[in-house]
This record gives sequence, structure tokens and C-alpha cells, in this order.
Amino acid sequence: MHRLPPLRLLSVFETVQLAGSAKAAAGELNVSMSAISQALKQLEDHVGVALIDRGTRPASLTEAGRILLMAVTENRERLTGALDDIHALDDPMGTTITLACTIGFATYWLMPRLEAFYLDHPDLAIHVQTTSREVPRLGPGTDIALRYGGGHWDDGDVTLLFRERVEPVCAPAYLSRIEAAAGSLAASFLIHVATDDRRWISWADYLARTDQRAAGSAKGLRFSNYVQATQSALSGHGVMLGWRSITGDQVSKGLLVPTGLPPLQPENAYHAVLSHRSRKTETAEVVVNWFRAAAEADMYAPSPSAPSRT
Repeated sequence: MHRLPPLRLLSVFETVQLAGSAKAAAGELNVSMSAISQALKQLEDHVGVALIDRGTRPASLTEAGRILLMAVTENRERLTGALDDIHALDDPMGTTITLACTIGFATYWLMPRLEAFYLDHPDLAIHVQTTSREVPRLGPGTDIALRYGGGHWDDGDVTLLFRERVEPVCAPAYLSRIEAAAGSLAASFLIHVATDDRRWISWADYLARTDQRAAGSAKGLRFSNYVQATQSALSGHGVMLGWRSITGDQVSKGLLVPTGLPPLQPENAYHAVLSHRSRKTETAEVVVNWFRAAAEADMYAPSPSAPSRT
């Protein structure tokens, strides 16, 4: 029987992956970069294999690292769910709702809307569980999961929130590269996101479906999640495939702009799934209905104009 690594090392390992880099994790944990590096090395020594491929830029997880991260994430979610169930014993009115979603969705769609939710419902509270899973689980203690997919799940009542929209976007200052190339991607760096989820549209998918060409794709930037990719685009490092759920608010604020290239609408969409096991169905329905109304309001907001080619 293998001895488990210290929980401190596992926590550092997960924080690095969620934060997107060792530097960001050091800031979150308020420790030095050397402390982060030392903790990761101690964890690898304990496990006996490399967990991080340091030969890639940015560094990525090895297969062993992905297996361990999944185990750490699943067990944290189970523990969080158990604690939520315990706290629910002291919440007979059901005023706290636990919601699970991906890190990118929480960062770029959910969090910017929570302030408005609390203004409308000051008596309610939402506890957000973020997960690296593309389809967040409805584990014990979780009332709602916000998921991207076809909507065919049997573990809860499914409500459509909004359809996705995918189009190339970049920082306003970077747009000159596209304009100089007569509206093509030939001179651009493409920002890629590595994912095993086939529902997500990659640059290869987009280029094939829109009959576009991009000589810059081979020298593009590659990241392990959409949070990192979005930050890279905001910093003016290249063009990313902007998903409404992730870059929609940045586009509406003018921080990112559409390049004028054709948009795509995936078959899948974002849904709210209210758990069949929830003990707070009535309150959870209030939350779901508010999110659905907020998403509908976004649909009718004025869309930014495509860049001029003149």
C-alpha cells in the first residue's frame, strides 16, 4: 500500500494547475517561487515519477500528472460536498446554494454576474465549486451544475442557459496585423488551447469549417486552459477563438475585438442542471431562473461592430 503524499504538497500541485502557472500560484499562496518549485519536486520524489513536463513552454502535465490532478480534484470535490451537506443541516431555510462549474466559466461568466444576483436576492448565497472537469459533477451537496454539452443528462433537471458563439478575437492593438494581411490570419500568432474534449472547437476545426488559411498557426502559442489563453489575448500576444461564455464580456467592454472573420455556432450549449438530490429545490430554481434571464438579457445587448476593412 502506497503512503499518501502530504496534503500540503497536493494542495500546491492543484493550485499551480488551477492558477495556470507557478508564479500565479505563488501569489495566491503568498509564498516564494522557490517554495512552489521545492514543493512540486518533493511531490514528484514522493510519487516516484515526473508530474510536470518542463521541456514544454508553458510547462504541461505528464500523463502521470493528469492522473494525479484528476484524483486530487475529485477527492476535493467529494470533501467539499460532504462539508456542504454538513452545513446544510444548519441551513433549514435553504438560503445557500452550492454550484459547480469549470474554472473558465466561473471566471469569465459567472463571477461578473454575481453582484447583480445578490442585489436582486440579498437573502441568498451561492457557494461556487470550480473544477477542471469539462462536465462538472453533481456530487453530494451540489445543488446546481453549469455544463456545456447537448443537455442530455439524467442526474438533474436541465435548463438551457444560452447557445455558444465562437469567433476569432484579439486585443484592439493586435488587430493591425489582421488588417495588414487583408483580413486573413496569415501574419498572426494563433493562441491554442490543449483539450481532450472533442466538443470544443480547435483552430484546426475552425479553419476547416470556414475555409480560412493561417500560416501563423504552426508558431502559435499553446496553453492548457482558456483562462491562460484569454489572458494572453488580452495582453496582445495573438488571436484566440473567443467563446461567448469566456470572452463575451471582454468583447462587450472593448478589451477584445472581433477580427471580422466568420463566427461559428456549435451544436452544444450551456445548461444549468438542478440536482435530483438537492434538498433546496425551490431556492435552486430561483438561482437557475435568474441565470437564464441574465443570459437572455446578454443576447439582446448591442453587439460590437466588426472592424472596418477600409
